[in-house]
This record gives sequence, structure tokens and C-alpha cells, in this order.
Amino acid sequence: MSLLVVGLSHRSAPVSVLERASLPADARTKLLQDTLAAEPATEAAVLATCNRIELYADVDKFHAGVAELSTLLAQHSGVGLDELTPHLYVHYEDRAVHHLFSVACGLDSMVVGEGQILGQIKDALARGQELHTAGRLLNDLFQQALRVGKRAHSETGIDRAGQSLVTFGLEQLADGAEVTEWAAGKRALVIGAGSMSSLAAATLVRAGVAEVVVANRTRARADRLVEILGQGGRSSARAVEMGAVGDELTRADVVVSCTGATGLVLTAEAVAEALGVAFDSAYRPSTAPAAAVPGELDQHAAWVENGSVAALGRAARRVPVPDAAQGPVRLHLLDLAMPRDIDGAAHRVAGVRLVDIESLAEASADAPMAADVDRVRTLVAEEVAAFGAAQRAAHITPTVVALRTMAADVVAGEIARLDGRLPGLDEKQRAEITQTVRRVVDKLLHAPTVRVKQLASEPGGAGYADALRELFDLDPQTVAAVSRADLNDPNRGRS
Repeated sequence: MSLLVVGLSHRSAPVSVLERASLPADARTKLLQDTLAAEPATEAAVLATCNRIELYADVDKFHAGVAELSTLLAQHSGVGLDELTPHLYVHYEDRAVHHLFSVACGLDSMVVGEGQILGQIKDALARGQELHTAGRLLNDLFQQALRVGKRAHSETGIDRAGQSLVTFGLEQLADGAEVTEWAAGKRALVIGAGSMSSLAAATLVRAGVAEVVVANRTRARADRLVEILGQGGRSSARAVEMGAVGDELTRADVVVSCTGATGLVLTAEAVAEALGVAFDSAYRPSTAPAAAVPGELDQHAAWVENGSVAALGRAARRVPVPDAAQGPVRLHLLDLAMPRDIDGAAHRVAGVRLVDIESLAEASADAPMAADVDRVRTLVAEEVAAFGAAQRAAHITPTVVALRTMAADVVAGEIARLDGRLPGLDEKQRAEITQTVRRVVDKLLHAPTVRVKQLASEPGGAGYADALRELFDLDPQTVAAVSRADLNDPNRGRS
């Protein structure tokens, strides 16, 4: 196994960089194809969410793999390599497995314990399978990550340590009040009908809003979401075209947006117009990335090493909440998109409270950590060890199968020679001799093949397969054929 992951996330990069580096669906496809075409990589998968972009690959050379994957991420994200490199992290082999399993359990999420990441990992695997870029290693890895994540949520109290970004975002909008009390009777506008927007709409209905309006580029998806929301009967729900967002904004109390748009969906001017207040469009925060300050790169390294979002939260804050001079909040905006859907300058509009990925990073820094997080960390460590042992054992299995195949061929050849030398043997005698020879071979091979599997599963055991092939002069092509047959097994890797 030569698993390598190169990526960046809310732990290693400011939101301004993450936002610019976000990958739409077509860019992810091209990145996978180009990664597989690169010399060091034989498999590839991309995990891209609102707060992380990670490229996984099976590589034959570590340093060349790091250089190639970093370059590809820069090319496809549109962020220059010199600017991107300080924010990248690299994990290799068991550390890469540990990283993905931690991500799957929600330990690396902005809100610890959130479960939405499991769906995103599943989507990353499905894309790799569809494009045939995920082979034996990545199929096994991502399948196991999904199982580990589900186990963490079912066997521990990690869910008590945090919630989804949607729930956490609504809590920030409620500003200390109970979400159900804050949401009661409000009119909500949800822009987008993807997984995050659907979750937001369902959460708002459960919280008790009076109405949910869904706007989406594809009207059919909005209609379908409204149909699902209407089944509970708790809130009225209706779908509108994206062109109607401006009108709906004038009636909304809460807006949640999470689309795949590459530009702004709501400008500050549109928000101000909907509220009927003035907005000085000339006074805007700069959108240019802030210049690096002394020690900032060291700080990024510390974030990655220590796994803490506290420093990131304090450093990343860009969007303050309205102050008392602006009066009561009339419109609550929750932007869960990356890149952002809602103009960051909207927080300067009187009566508006805006919560986005950036402000959530700061708020999550102070979120309480449940004791169950330690249990999940222990679970992850155990699963990483088991996965590594299984992969190492699987590596030697084709060699063992090839050895037993060779032994069976030798037995068959000797029995054929015996038939020629002793043609008078009856069927019963021939069967007894054949069974005896096979028992002798099986007993001779049993102990060494069992032992070599045990040794191969231990750290540093990869060389036993090579030793076995050398000692018994096994044909490498035969071993490779066994490996291909195992990989093409239609039942392999199914949950």
C-alpha cells in the first residue's frame, strides 16, 4: 500500500483560499482523469466539501507523488502553486488512512461529530468508481471509512459532541435562543435543492417555521423537495423559479443558501433593496487575500499538527454580526456554500445578520467537546491498525494462491506419470494414492502459508510475498493473474 493524500481544509487554510480553490463537479472529474494520467498515480479519488479539498492516490513514489498531486490541485483549483503550497497538508500510508477515518467520524469537521461527511465520502467513492479511477486500494479504503464512520455514530456519543453545519448555523442565527422558539412562525427561503439545502429545509420545518420556499435552478428538484417537505404537514412549502428570489426575499425572515454557483447568488445591494434600506456600495471589505504575516505559515502548520480549530477561528473571522446601532435583526442569512453564495458585505446592511462558513469557524472553536470524542479516537486507531493488517495480508494472498496452484499442478503431473507407469491401477487404488499425495502436500504447505500470512499482516511484512515468490520460483504473471481475478470479483467490496 502506498496511499498518499494531499489536501487543504478549514484547519490549514483561511476561508478566502478555500473559497477560491473550490472544485465544481466537472473540475473534479478532470482532476481525477489527469491524476490517473500522471506517472506516480495508479488510483485516485477526490473528496471535496464546503470546507476541504483532498486528493487521494495510490502512488509508487512518495516525493514525486507529492509534487504531482500538489501541482494538479493548483492547476485545477486555479490557485497558484506558490500560494497554495503553504496551506497543503500531506499524509502517507497509515497516517493517510488515519486521516480519512477521522474525517469519516466527524473528528476533523468544523463542527465535531457532524454526520453529513459520510454522504460526501460516499459520493467521492461513487465518482471514483464511475470514472474507474478507484481501484483495489481506494475502494477498500473508502468502503471501510464509511463503515468506521457509521460505527462511530452508532457505538459512541459523538453525535452529542456536535451537529450538522445546518443545525449549528441555525443556532448561531438564533444567537442564544432556542432554535424552535426563534424559528416559530418565521418564513424561510431556501436557495438550492442539493443535499445541504434539503437538510436545511427539513431542519427548518422541524424547528417550526410557518413556511418554506425553495428556489432552485432546476425547478423539478425544487418541486420534489417541496413534495417531501409537505409530507410532514408541519409547515407549508412551495417551490419557485430562481428568478423569483428577489420577490421572495422581501417576504422572508430567514434565508439559507447552498448552491453550486460559481458567483454570488445574493448581493448586498439585493438584500438592502429587499429590506428597503440604503446601502453604500462603495464601502465594501476587500476581497483580495490578506498578505501573510510573520509566523502565519508556522501557525498553519500548528493547526494541522495539533488538530485545533481555535486558532483558525480567531484568525479567520471576517464577518462581524450587526451591532446595536443597526437596530433589530429583520433578515437572517445563512450561507453554507463554498464558494460563498451571499455577498459578505451583506452584514453591513442594517437589520441583517449573516452567518457563513467563515463565522461558523470561529463559533465552532468554542463548542464543547464530549468525552465520547476520546472513544472515537481510540476506535479510529484500532480500525487503522486492522485496515493496515488486512491490506498487508491481502498483498500476500495472490502469492499464496499461486503457490498452492503450482503445488496442485505438480500433484496432477505426478499422478499422470503414475498412470503411465502403473496402468493396471483400478479407480479405488488411484483415488487413494491421489488423496494421499494431496494430503502430504497440503500438510507441508499449511504451516508455512498460515505463518507467512500472519507475518505479512504485521508492519514491515510486505517483503514476505517477494521472498515466497523467490523461494518457490513462482511465475510473476501467475501471481498478477490471481490479483486481477480478485479485483474483478463482482462481490468484492460490497457492504
